[in-house]
Amino acid sequence: MTSRAPLSRKLSAIAESATLKVDAKAKALQAAGRPVISYAAGEPDFATPSFIVDAAAQALADPANYRYTPAAGLPVLREAIASKTLRDSGWDVAPSQIIVTNGGKQAVYQAFQAVVNPGDEVLLPAPYWTTYPEAIRLADGVPVEVFAGADQEYKVTVEQLEAARTERTTVLVFVSPSNPTGAVYSADETRAIGEWALEHGIWVISDEIYQNLVYDGARATSIVEAVPDVAGQTILVNGVAKTYAMTGWRVGWMVGPADAIKLAANLQSHLSSNVNNVAQRAALAALTGPQIEAEKMRNAFNRRRRVIVTELAKIPGVTVPNPLGAFYVYPDVQGLLGREWAGVTPTTTLELADLILEKAEVAVVPGEAFGPSGYLRLSYALGDDALLEGVQRLQRLFGA
Repeated sequence: MTSRAPLSRKLSAIAESATLKVDAKAKALQAAGRPVISYAAGEPDFATPSFIVDAAAQALADPANYRYTPAAGLPVLREAIASKTLRDSGWDVAPSQIIVTNGGKQAVYQAFQAVVNPGDEVLLPAPYWTTYPEAIRLADGVPVEVFAGADQEYKVTVEQLEAARTERTTVLVFVSPSNPTGAVYSADETRAIGEWALEHGIWVISDEIYQNLVYDGARATSIVEAVPDVAGQTILVNGVAKTYAMTGWRVGWMVGPADAIKLAANLQSHLSSNVNNVAQRAALAALTGPQIEAEKMRNAFNRRRRVIVTELAKIPGVTVPNPLGAFYVYPDVQGLLGREWAGVTPTTTLELADLILEKAEVAVVPGEAFGPSGYLRLSYALGDDALLEGVQRLQRLFGA
């Protein structure tokens, strides 16, 4: 009997999302009765604002939403996204330059598919969101990590990017505010990187999903606002998930030059067609409706940010750069490695995260998911009481 043909080598090389894996493990332990506090998932703990849910309920009564609609998105939603892009990113785009996608992840995937050719090198500032390198490889590209540590507030410089650039470099990933670090590039830093990319003809894929979650007077300056001429070689990725607590609604989008968007639209027409129409109507309400609830959530994140940074800094051996955006803190915990804690001596943050889960019943994501070992990502998008209790458990474990 002939054995069957092998499975896809490309897909076999793709790793499971580390953040979702840790979160699933935490939820399984919680279901088994253990009082685990999880900082793993990048998901707001708030309910989607009621006016958005009401818009979805109204959409359910309209038979037009039961049918296929344009694969690139409802025209009215694309118009609203164009208005938001002008308002928040400083880019005056036509609705035809926008594709509505099934969440930000599909936008990321399609952006790389549109501009990466086999063997192209993609400069990937690290720490990075765990999906980026896998999406690059799925486009047959080669991720090239450019690391910036806590001493640089996790922000790469033009000098680092230039040192990593080769004749095969065609794309740069730019993320501000950052997942996993919460770092926000200043307008001057963003401008310098945009001018460098423009000079060398490098595509920029800029993930702006957290652009409205900024604190302490910071502003997430879009790279196309800082350097308008770079818009011709830039794709913006965004969505409603984080700002409006709509992670499960699965509505994101990509914005870019007409030729790149045309390629991505052709791909989406075969890959998934249109996004759920009811969810699109909900997203429309989110973008065009009152922003009071979104601001309340941002203020709550800001309060939690201050608490978790203050409390983590009390642990000897932990360095905590102050995140100015998103809802993550990314402490440098190299000072905890190679020391004995509760009978265990972790040498990597993979081992440290396992120790923390077992001994303190706290779930965190190790730095290996985002680049080098020596760091942990904690999301503060969870309730105030649980957030404080979890950090206090860490303080007790590590003798603070």
